[in-house]
Amino acid sequence: MARALMIQGTGSNAGKSMIVAGLARAFANRGLRVRPFKPQNMSNNAAVTPEGGEIGRAQALQARAARVAPHVDMNPVLLKPESETGAQIVLRGQRLAHWEARQFTGRRQSLLPQVLESFHRLAAQADLVVVEGAGSPAEVNLRAGDIANMGFARAAGVPVILMGDIDRGGVIAQLVGTQAVLAPEDAAMIASFAVNKFRGDPRLFDGGLRVVEEATGWPSLGVVPWFEPAWRLPAEDVLDLVQRPGGAVKIAVPCLPRIANFDDLDPLVAEPGVEVQLIRRGQPLPGDAALVLIPGSKSTIADLAAFRAEGWDIDLAAHVRRGGHVLGLCGGYQMLGRQVSDPEGLEGAPSSVEGLGLLDVETVMRPAKRLGLVQAHHPESDTALDGYEIHLGETTGPDCGRAWLSVGARAEGASSASGQVRGSYLHGLFAADGFRAAYLAGIGAASQPGYETGVEDTLDALAAHLEAHLDLDHLWTLAREMPTG
Repeated sequence: MARALMIQGTGSNAGKSMIVAGLARAFANRGLRVRPFKPQNMSNNAAVTPEGGEIGRAQALQARAARVAPHVDMNPVLLKPESETGAQIVLRGQRLAHWEARQFTGRRQSLLPQVLESFHRLAAQADLVVVEGAGSPAEVNLRAGDIANMGFARAAGVPVILMGDIDRGGVIAQLVGTQAVLAPEDAAMIASFAVNKFRGDPRLFDGGLRVVEEATGWPSLGVVPWFEPAWRLPAEDVLDLVQRPGGAVKIAVPCLPRIANFDDLDPLVAEPGVEVQLIRRGQPLPGDAALVLIPGSKSTIADLAAFRAEGWDIDLAAHVRRGGHVLGLCGGYQMLGRQVSDPEGLEGAPSSVEGLGLLDVETVMRPAKRLGLVQAHHPESDTALDGYEIHLGETTGPDCGRAWLSVGARAEGASSASGQVRGSYLHGLFAADGFRAAYLAGIGAASQPGYETGVEDTLDALAAHLEAHLDLDHLWTLAREMPTG
């Protein structure tokens, strides 16, 4: 019979995703069948599952930590923001609809049966299901119809471990204040609490733990010290990407408002020979960059307008004149062409706009979404690649005749005549050591092999970190047995 427990946080970015990944690896190392689960996630950084669906990238990492393949049941509701007030609703891996925020608030309860079905299907395969909440249960203004935190915990009967974030300060108030605003029935779901991201000697917070225990009646599970190697794990939020200065070669990445599937950057961030510089609004593209990498976008035409509004189109043209390289991936690839058309309004109002004109190609958005894992080949380095596609749109034009990748018999991508500008729909290419080394050599950078091994080593180190600082035997006893059948 499977057990389950839920990790909720006192606020966003309290480290829930990392804790769930670490617990998944730690209990998997103990020989248990572990499955991660997040009822509802909001992220444009999606992963593609083997069955051809989308889930949050954090759940894909947690599946990897549990040493199982990712599955759409691990994140049955995924919200992919398409505007300031609306998002694409992905249900069990497939696009359901576009809902404005008010619509979602009113309709989300209707998704709970599918969420519970996915949860129980996972539980039938597992010894332990580790559930991740979203945001904070203290957002009681959002409690009605909730399926992400206490609404799910109570519907499924899953006990909650509440994580506080001491790094941002006020952790005692975070924990005690959460209990103060929760309904008694919700507060009763919390079986224990822990404090995350402590810098220094965790024993210095022994008194703080006692204060929280006395004020709430909740037992303490412990203090998790700051886990410095966390930057080596794939980031779900672009704000979590660590910029590590000092590399000899600079890669500039404009931060688009609706940036999506930027996991392409993770292996580059880990390279000691390069500096990945995220360019925020109000900043120019740096003149000393060897490569400008334009990442994916959830709304290509809207992000292209934002790109121009920042003056980055002028900076990019100057970069190319200086001999710099440009790589566009997915939405970034579409932007590099002569024109982008969305005649059916799939990503916004129907429109057709001029592209950046650095590739002789055109893109037309089509309703059919290409979504799946792919095996590709890079002829220049004779490297086999595992990647994925997740996009609307078909791109055609003369520069596609200079494709620089292949997927089976299909040519993929486009190159300018000079070879300075390239684009592709494939994500995940840089995780392959051979391809990454060849590509970086082309812009004058050295590469260090072993990216995937580094992720595995970091997951093992994270598991050991939690074993050392949390009572995982006690945590197992707190996990509740789930009914079967």
